[in-house]
Amino acid sequence: MTDRSAAWDLLTEFTQSESLRKHALAVEACMRAYAKKFGADEELWGTVGLIHDFDYEKYPTSQEHPYKGNEILKERGYSDEIRRAIMSHAEYSGVTRDSQMEKALFACDELAGFITAVALVKPSKSLAEVEAKSVRKKMKDKAFARSVNRDDIINGARDLGVDLDEHIAFCIGALRGIANELGLAGGN
Repeated sequence: MTDRSAAWDLLTEFTQSESLRKHALAVEACMRAYAKKFGADEELWGTVGLIHDFDYEKYPTSQEHPYKGNEILKERGYSDEIRRAIMSHAEYSGVTRDSQMEKALFACDELAGFITAVALVKPSKSLAEVEAKSVRKKMKDKAFARSVNRDDIINGARDLGVDLDEHIAFCIGALRGIANELGLAGGN
């Protein structure tokens, strides 16, 4: 099952938070861009990105997320491939990241949130002002977006086999494509 409208309905059924919905859209955009780059299935990768945290608002603890979501996805007929990828994005799940899609999800998840945070502190609150260099600079500031695990960003790029600066720039480009949806087009 990789129907985008069904995935969006699932996300919105479980997630009321606008910021968490925007995070899902951001990860989806990065995943679609990587799927295109790697010649993979954009719908499949996009679906995984869109719903990877769909259960987080209702089940935020490490004892529940993404385990509860995995049960719900199974009940609703989502494939083992999708469910495994989502399970693998949580370091503590014990599910290894073996496929390129699984590695991309992990690489994009924290970074998409961090890039969004960087855009939000720009004067125009616009992704147009965000560059890889400014993201790297903010990564060194431990007080900035402190809940974002920098090691996950670094290790995610490494495991995906991409240079960190290129990965950051690539994801910024993907997010710029949906800047309006994210509320990060400036002038808001």
